[in-house]
Amino acid sequence: MPALQFCTFYLDGLLFGIELKGVQEVIRSLEMTQVPLAPKVVSGLINLRGQIVTAVDLRQRLELDIRPPDALPMNVVVRSEDGAVSFLVDEIGDVVEVEDSTFEPAPEMLRASVRSMILGVHKLKDRLMHVLDTEKACEMTESAEPASVGA
Repeated sequence: MPALQFCTFYLDGLLFGIELKGVQEVIRSLEMTQVPLAPKVVSGLINLRGQIVTAVDLRQRLELDIRPPDALPMNVVVRSEDGAVSFLVDEIGDVVEVEDSTFEPAPEMLRASVRSMILGVHKLKDRLMHVLDTEKACEMTESAEPASVGA
């Protein structure tokens, strides 16, 4: 069985990977246009050489701490069923080759809402690489926010 290749990136110090064949490109921070009334995981829209691409903040999507205001996110542009989507990440890692034998299911202690987006983990030499389910991470469904108006 050939080794699988993953594009890796970091979020809040954690290592994540997306299968390389699903990655369109990796680019520096781009100017974004805010989208009123969009789900909070959508940071905005970016113009990628004439193609309008939705930018999804993976920190928000995975319920991690908010990115510090002085930290510019990088874009990992992936191909999804609905076209290109940009995942905003903290830092880009390397392309990593792994064997199927290092793969394990997602840890049970992950919150259910997050575990549904993690296909599993690969045990690398010094850390775990969480394998992101790009289609699940692209889904824009949100649980309804609690109403702040008195009933």
